[in-house]
Amino acid sequence: MLDELLTRPQFSIPQEEKEALLLPRLGELVEHHRDACAGYRRILDALPDGPGRGLSDLPYLPVSMFKSHLLQSIPDDEVFKVMTSSGTTGQAVSRVVLDRTTADLQARALAAVMTTVLGPRRLPMLIVDTPNVVRDRRTFSARGAGVLGMLSFGRHHTYVLDDDMAIDVGALERFAERFSGQPVLVFGFTFMVWKYFHQQIQRRGLDVDLSGAVLIHSGGWKKLQDEAVGNAEFRAGLERSTGLRRIHNFYGMVEQVGGVFLEGPDGYLHPPNFSDVIIRDPVTWAEAPDGQVGVIEVLSTLPRSYPGHVLLTEDLGVVHGAGSPVTGWAGKKLEVIGRIPRAELRGCSDTHAYASAS
Repeated sequence: MLDELLTRPQFSIPQEEKEALLLPRLGELVEHHRDACAGYRRILDALPDGPGRGLSDLPYLPVSMFKSHLLQSIPDDEVFKVMTSSGTTGQAVSRVVLDRTTADLQARALAAVMTTVLGPRRLPMLIVDTPNVVRDRRTFSARGAGVLGMLSFGRHHTYVLDDDMAIDVGALERFAERFSGQPVLVFGFTFMVWKYFHQQIQRRGLDVDLSGAVLIHSGGWKKLQDEAVGNAEFRAGLERSTGLRRIHNFYGMVEQVGGVFLEGPDGYLHPPNFSDVIIRDPVTWAEAPDGQVGVIEVLSTLPRSYPGHVLLTEDLGVVHGAGSPVTGWAGKKLEVIGRIPRAELRGCSDTHAYASAS
């Protein structure tokens, strides 16, 4: 069943069929983690038995659990790596344990999602970051892992920022000249793309033509929202400064491997075949109807090394119904509103912005 979810074209499965495919897989993961993870088992034992008829009845963990507890469903000798979330100085960070199987599934899932908009061939890649993001272990957490995870979709990797977050004009010009007229991939975290790429291009009057490029970006929006820059303003600004029109935001978190929601042409975030989203009323914790803002719960069929298959996030969002397979973007249409009030700052871009201002 998991192979079917991964091999069918992503975002192609109608919502009703998708839920029927996800439910038995996620139910199996509940029992797997109950048997393999003592901490998860104790949590489930403390919960009342639910009706268990649908995805919204599955037990969920708050993402904050991974900041205070190391939850793993594998023996220590099978730990391949431990991922950590972004966090400002003094914040606790989440720790997520991966074995090789789960790490391989994560890579396979990301490839299935990204090839939807990038195609099967590796593209020349412009990275809106500094090379030290993957060299300096002090910054190698969610941000470094995000860059590393995207490198496999590109070739001729060119980092366009120096260590002071200034544009390397020479590197940018050489990249543009070499790959003029060819499709290219641009990747960066949202705040950094806006502040250190778009704004510097405008301020310095640089002539940059990326009209044939695809921009993939992700990260927190809080700093940009403080500057009254939403998704529409972000897209319009990048088109003015660089000609970029093919822009895809994605929503994901280190606590749930493979749970990458990609922005479609309709401007909404869509969960891939192997993931889904539920909005919960913050008062009753019941599933909220379409159009009502609530707390985002994310579901993924991939995590087997740790119990991250059903997680309640610290983000607010709203589901605007489901897309149509005819458009190539089926499944639920998610809009992320922002952080729950008083929730910690944790997006890769937001964390960098906070550190820069401190």
